[in-house]
Parts: sequence; structure tokens; C-alpha cells
Amino acid sequence: MKTQLIVWISLLGAMVAPGSDVPLHVATTPVPREEPEWRERVEALNALSKEKGVRVAFVGDSITEMWALDDVGKSTWEKYWAPLGAANFGIAGDRTEHVLWRLDHGNLDGLSPRVIVLMIGTNNAGQQFEDGGYRCTAEQTADGIRAIIGRLKKKCPGAKILLMAIFPRGEEESDPARRQNDATNDLIRGLADSKTVFFMDIGKRFLKPNGDGEVTIMPDMVHLSDKGYRIWAEAMRPVVHDLLR
Repeated sequence: MKTQLIVWISLLGAMVAPGSDVPLHVATTPVPREEPEWRERVEALNALSKEKGVRVAFVGDSITEMWALDDVGKSTWEKYWAPLGAANFGIAGDRTEHVLWRLDHGNLDGLSPRVIVLMIGTNNAGQQFEDGGYRCTAEQTADGIRAIIGRLKKKCPGAKILLMAIFPRGEEESDPARRQNDATNDLIRGLADSKTVFFMDIGKRFLKPNGDGEVTIMPDMVHLSDKGYRIWAEAMRPVVHDLLR
């Protein structure tokens, strides 16, 4: 019985990251992706991390990365964020576990941004409805975001972190991925301390009054149009400027 108790204690200890209260599971265990182009993008971001003068770092998935596309978000990026010395660390398709791996393998190394804008987690919900058998709960996704914030605090201790609520997903409020994102947002709201971590939820600005998705803002009910990026930028600009002060 004593031996069994020792084994159970050891197993429980293994489920928590060393020096952390974040449990280890699918969303908090850093993993790379297999696609060669993903590795290339990670290396490009590692090179970007060595550049000087980055004051604002955007970290996330495709919704962040698409600020850089000419026909979607680039004009808004050039107007609002490039003058502030912003750098884009978004990679399409990433989940929390992929961002954790990136942060452990060179992303943001050497940077001292004053503000980090973080939005991640929609793929933890949405990829459950694709082939492959991936599963991740709202609670696990929130744990993954908490782990990322922990990494960012250690890597960039002087930065203020603006944690964005995950944007709405799906055409209707009943969409299961949207419901999970909403549940995750309810959990990560509590990660803000209004000192180093600040929470911002602008999801309703992308929806119709009845709660349905607005196709002119989110054409595929996940990603933003040029109009959507302008809405995001206008909402976030005063907050980012305030944090930079």
C-alpha cells in the first residue's frame, strides 16, 4: 500500500510542470508541427527576434499572422502598428502547444518589447472538428494560455501583456467551437491583474445584433476581413498606446 501511494504521488507530480502550477496535458505540452514551411516560419521569427527596436510584439495564430497579408490586414498594420515598432509572431494553424514550443526554441529570444499582444486558442477549439482526433477542452486551452503568459513573463519581464479574448468562431452562437471559445474566455479573463496582464474582449464588435457572424467582417466565420482588422485596430489602439506610456 505504501509503495502504491508513492507511485501515485509521483504520477501526480509528473502532471504538473516543474516550478509551475500549470498542469501538463495536450494544450500545455510544447510540441512542434511537422510541416516544413512551419519550421521555416519559426526560423524566420527567430531571426526577427534578433532585430532591434521592437516595441510591440503580436503573438498568435493565423488571425495575427494575417495582419501581414497585402489583401487583408497589411494596410491596417502599416497604418497602426508599424509606426510603433511592431513585430508579428503569428503562425497560421498554431495552437497553444505550438506557441509554447516556439517560445522554448527561439521566438522572442533577445527581444525587450514594451507590449505583447497575445491571442491564441481558437485552433484548440476548432481543430477538434477536423480529421485527426484532436481533443482539447476549454479548461485545457485556458491552461495553455496561462502557460504562455508564464513563458512571456520570464522571457520579456519588462513587457505589459495585452491578452485578447478569443474572437467568435462560427456563424451562430450555438456553434460548438464558438461555445468553447466563450468558455475559454470566461476562464482566461481571470488571468489579468491590470498590472502586467490586461484583458480585452471585443468579440461582439464582429457580430450582428442577434449574435450571428457578420460575413463582411469574418468571411469564413473565423478570420477577419480588411474591415475586421480596422475594427480590431481602432479598438485596440488607445489601449496599446496607454500601455506603451
